[in-house]
Amino acid sequence: MEKNRDFIPWIIKQYKGGAEVASLCLGAFLLASTGLLNGRKCATHWMAENQFRQMFPDVNLVTEKIITDEQGIYCSGGAFSYLNLILYLIEKYAGRDIAVLSAKVFAIEIDRDSQLSFTIFQGQKEHDDEPIKQAQEFIEKNYQDKITVDQLTSMVALSRRNLERRFKKATSNTVVEYIQRVKMEAAKKTLENGRKNINEVMYDVGYSDTKAFRTIFKKITGLPPVEYRNKYNRDAVAV
Repeated sequence: MEKNRDFIPWIIKQYKGGAEVASLCLGAFLLASTGLLNGRKCATHWMAENQFRQMFPDVNLVTEKIITDEQGIYCSGGAFSYLNLILYLIEKYAGRDIAVLSAKVFAIEIDRDSQLSFTIFQGQKEHDDEPIKQAQEFIEKNYQDKITVDQLTSMVALSRRNLERRFKKATSNTVVEYIQRVKMEAAKKTLENGRKNINEVMYDVGYSDTKAFRTIFKKITGLPPVEYRNKYNRDAVAV
């Protein structure tokens, strides 16, 4: 970032002079350093989520998105997501027909708007709140069980309100969100590599309500469990 610092006032000047600005993948860090993204939505590579949130708390990071468009400031998600941003700009300035033609010529999947199915949940442990780390580690080691917030409050000797406040501050997730994401990450790995059916996977990660499991899985991955398995597991068997 230090090597590119001289570009920051130049980018600001260009935008204020009427130019539109776009960042690709981790370029969002440079763009966010200008302050132009404060209070606005931004996409970047999902692997950089934790670091980005720490560095730019005033930016509304939407890691699930492939593209964001905020008043002439564009951001794209991870790696080759810039191709979808290019198609988006082609459609915006040259029309849908040209965008579709471009997508076909270059074999790009058009209208892809989510990178959730690519995301690997990494947890957020780059903080110094030891009771919260203890709670995180307990969740990750016991994801097969039904874990409650009250159970965690007793374990780390914090009030429920204090635990939830500190957990959100440290991890950018609520306690319930973190539990869900850990469970769904375990479910994803089984669906990618195993031959268990959806119900077996559901029970393995501590769910007994099929509807709840499928709803949360789709919310976190962008795909229903069956579609996710069929997408990533070569040996997937029909349920």
